[in-house]
Amino acid sequence: MKESVHDYSVVRGFAYSALFWLIIGLVVGLWLAAEMFYPRLNLTPWLSFGRLRVVHTNGLAFGFALAGIFSCTYYMLQRLTRTPIAFPRLARFHLYLFNAAIALAALSLFAGMNTSKEYAELEWPLDVVVVIMWVVFAVNVFATLARRREKQMYISLWYIIAMTVTVAVLYIINNLSVPVNLFKSYPIYAGVNDANVQWWYGHNAVGFVFTVPILAMFYYYLPKTVNLPIYSHRLSIISFWSLVFAYLWTGAHHLMLTPVPEWIQTVAIAFSIFLIAPSWGSVVNGYYTMRGNWDLMRTNYLTKFFVVGITFYGLQTIQGPTQGLRTLTAFFHYTDYIVGHVHMGTMGWVTMIISASLYYMVQEMNRTEVYSVRLANLHFYLILAGQLLYTVTMWIAGIQQGAMWKATNPDGSLTYSFIETVASLYPYWKIRFVGGLVYFLGIVVFVYNFVMTGRGSKKSSLDPGMRTA
Repeated sequence: MKESVHDYSVVRGFAYSALFWLIIGLVVGLWLAAEMFYPRLNLTPWLSFGRLRVVHTNGLAFGFALAGIFSCTYYMLQRLTRTPIAFPRLARFHLYLFNAAIALAALSLFAGMNTSKEYAELEWPLDVVVVIMWVVFAVNVFATLARRREKQMYISLWYIIAMTVTVAVLYIINNLSVPVNLFKSYPIYAGVNDANVQWWYGHNAVGFVFTVPILAMFYYYLPKTVNLPIYSHRLSIISFWSLVFAYLWTGAHHLMLTPVPEWIQTVAIAFSIFLIAPSWGSVVNGYYTMRGNWDLMRTNYLTKFFVVGITFYGLQTIQGPTQGLRTLTAFFHYTDYIVGHVHMGTMGWVTMIISASLYYMVQEMNRTEVYSVRLANLHFYLILAGQLLYTVTMWIAGIQQGAMWKATNPDGSLTYSFIETVASLYPYWKIRFVGGLVYFLGIVVFVYNFVMTGRGSKKSSLDPGMRTA
């Protein structure tokens, strides 16, 4: 297949979009972290915690992560099908519409336009824009697959198909609403039904945005990076179908000990525990791919991102299902422990895999070597240290928080008031801010290194080769 058929313009466009929204989202996140122990930073309603928090989550989940996913998807599609993008102009329209949607979403959330539904806060006009954008993306995905010259469907393509189909179904069903005016609508569901549908969507948005497409990247870019075949394609397929089947039943584990019927809660718990198996199927597949070649962790700078990233995925998929157990939910729910859990996945698993994938692509697309391997290694260790400082601190804070909330005196009264619990967490929140700052510095190094590589620059002739440390 000739290189000329590869259309990388939209791949580059989404890659740079991902970096832009990553920086914006992290700046907002740092401001939020500072507000927790320095509330004077709530300067105006536009900078209040309630508004900034949704800008932060949407900016990173859908601005950064989705842009990175779209970039890698358009790249992998062409490579794995040996076919150019079916409709390149439509792909460019997708790029422009995506960035317009994220910018308008951020502006509307800053202004307080919010449905109050987790990961689905956008009001109905923007929901329509998101659906149009996703249809445009899906048309290109399936048209390219239909024209493929490589008939064998590698596992990454299965994960891309699952994401494309499932996100569409989840988003449309959860966001069905009745508009009141241009800026306000109300969901068609009410009460317990609304909560159940919302967390069916919410948890599966995590599954099919933060898990499924990231696994597609892992399965494609790890073998490419280390120049080794994936250990078992059969295991990857078994893990895929098990994961897709089980994930859709787990959303109600966010609703333990609520008015949701107990049988629904029990089903969610059962499938959540079951999810450990297919998740670790991919972890084991990654580890066995490296079997006998662990020295690449030292000699190949990208390998560290993939192996440590999949390790955090494995830890996440044990911690998450066990948190769904009623006893642990009663202790941890609404505490900072959950904040640590979420950020281990986003700061560790998701960002590490996307970062390494973008590093690989920018070199391949520009036929050049990375600007600086030393900076890439610095990037890795900074985000690793920042993520661990952040998440471990939040786990400890959450355990203390839950224990203080449940502590009682001999007469049955609460030992601590709510404000005493809040005051005790200030040291942890300050450490979290420091961890976030270290992480942010690592991302700044990443963006600089990526941009310089994209320009075809090399730091010096002393730098090692393209994928060596």
